Amino acid sequence: MKGMYTPYEERTPDEQYKNLIREILEKGTWGPSPMVDKNGKEVRTIDYMGATPLRFHLLKNGVPFITERDISGFWKAGLGELFAFINGARTQQELQEFGCKWWKAWVTEQKCAKRGLEAGDLGPGSYGAAFANFPTLDGQGFNQFEEITQQMKERPELKTHFISPWIPQYTIRNINHQQKVVVAPCHGWLHFRILDGKLNLVMFQRSCDVLVGGVTNLVQYSALLLAMSEVLGLEPNEFVHMISDAHIYEDQMPWVEEILARESRPFPTLKLVKKHDRISDYRKDDFELSDYHPHEKIKDIPVGV
Repeated sequence: MKGMYTPYEERTPDEQYKNLIREILEKGTWGPSPMVDKNGKEVRTIDYMGATPLRFHLLKNGVPFITERDISGFWKAGLGELFAFINGARTQQELQEFGCKWWKAWVTEQKCAKRGLEAGDLGPGSYGAAFANFPTLDGQGFNQFEEITQQMKERPELKTHFISPWIPQYTIRNINHQQKVVVAPCHGWLHFRILDGKLNLVMFQRSCDVLVGGVTNLVQYSALLLAMSEVLGLEPNEFVHMISDAHIYEDQMPWVEEILARESRPFPTLKLVKKHDRISDYRKDDFELSDYHPHEKIKDIPVGV
């Protein structure tokens, strides 16, 4: 990876995460249908469609680990999840082998049976299947990350460096189709663009639980931009996070108030301590975090299942 981080003391605190929360609260609409949290309780969400995109120049101002609460205890699990998916993982056991254990509540025997799946199976419409084994007419499958990496090496000028996690025949639910994925992909529509010798990444997100999943997604795709830049021998430039349905659960409101009351601090540094030639070879422990000075942890934020 080319380029150097701006020294920590010269970075500016970033308010974009709190501004996103404020935007949802001020402009959002309470959803008509209740969601269910991990305890089986029905809760509503306040949803805002087409939130203002979040833009981060990684080397100029640090990597977007939110500082309003400490996420140092679980950020590596998020990287484990992403690199598991890049390698085609679609079961809880495979995810655990990459260091991600939080899918258990979504792949119970009951939830999987509703989709005609074995317990522990995220399904053929999940991220891993889409990223590494996208269905093809010849039945051979298509590895999007491998092919797009090769395309960027051969044709860096193209605007078509795009990856999608969506396999529609497995995600649609109607009278004619049984959904074949326990959770329809929420994030991972990726558009890489090489401009002025630097790599940029826009990640489009269909649905974002801003208090829980969103903070991990920021780290995951920033790390992906750093790793892909290393594979291509380019300088990482800007990561743009675009969210279609940004939402907050009604039982998360006490934590929302606490987060908004805390001052934002400068973002930390994320470095590669081990480098690889292929994006699929990266693992969570290939990254090192430093200069991270957040507020204290906030525990037990409710999450929908």
